[in-house]
Amino acid sequence: MTKLIDKTTIKFLIVGVINTCVGTAVMFLMYNLLHVGYWISSASNYIIGSIVSYFLNKYFTFQNKDKSFGMVVKFVVNITICYVLAYGMAKPLVNFALQSFSKTIRENLAMLVGMGLFVVLNYFGQRFVVFKKEDATESV
Repeated sequence: MTKLIDKTTIKFLIVGVINTCVGTAVMFLMYNLLHVGYWISSASNYIIGSIVSYFLNKYFTFQNKDKSFGMVVKFVVNITICYVLAYGMAKPLVNFALQSFSKTIRENLAMLVGMGLFVVLNYFGQRFVVFKKEDATESV
C-alpha cells in the first residue's frame, strides 16, 4: 500500500505553494480590484494555476514521462471536478455560517475555504488517477 505522506506529497505541496501564490493573487486582484464576480475570479485562479500545475506536477512531483493526450484530458477533468465540488460547497457553507457578514467578506472567505477543499481533492485526483504509476507487480 502506498504511503499517503511521502516525498511525493512534499513535492506536491511545494508545487502547490507556487500555484497558490500565483493563482491567489490573480483571484483576489480580479475580485477586489477589478470587481469581477466570484465564479470568474476563482475560475481564473485555476485556469492559470492549472497550466503551471500540470507541468510541474507531471515532471517534478510525479516524474511522469508519458506523452499522452488522455493524461491531459484526465488532468482537465480532475481539475474541473475538484473546482466545482470545492467552490460549490464552500460558498453555501460560508454563506450559511457567516450570514451576518457582508457579501464581500463572505465571498472572500468562501474563496479561501474553496482553495483548501480544492487542494485536498486535487491531490488525491492527481496522485491516484491522473499521474498514477502503473505497477505490474501490484496485486488485486
